[in-house]
Amino acid sequence: MGEGAATPRTLGIMLVSDRFEHAHHALVMAASAASLDRPVVLFATHGGLHALCSDWSGLAGSERDTLFQARGVAGFGQLQDTLALLGVRLMACEAGLRAIDLAPDALLGAVERVGVPTFLDAVGDGQMLSI
Repeated sequence: MGEGAATPRTLGIMLVSDRFEHAHHALVMAASAASLDRPVVLFATHGGLHALCSDWSGLAGSERDTLFQARGVAGFGQLQDTLALLGVRLMACEAGLRAIDLAPDALLGAVERVGVPTFLDAVGDGQMLSI
């Protein structure tokens, strides 16, 4: 960013859906914004929490990842790795983990376990998307 340029607003993405396509696109949005040097916070809850697991097969339609990759679209694991490289802040909803009975140790190592207030505070006056 040039001298005197405005600091980009944080993009907060709340992922609730357990559908593979929704989760995949949430990761694409997060990676894209981060690649433009925009701060990004990805907060997952309920079914969306599977997107923050090393085994994301809990996402409905996760078998489509092979098809996506065969068509030249980034794979889910590749997107997860990219988020880590780009410094995207990953958050898992504590209440959501309990609601779907997902063990915290199923989450990727960099995922923070937090409540909604922490997510809202991290986004501040930034932009929010819900998927």
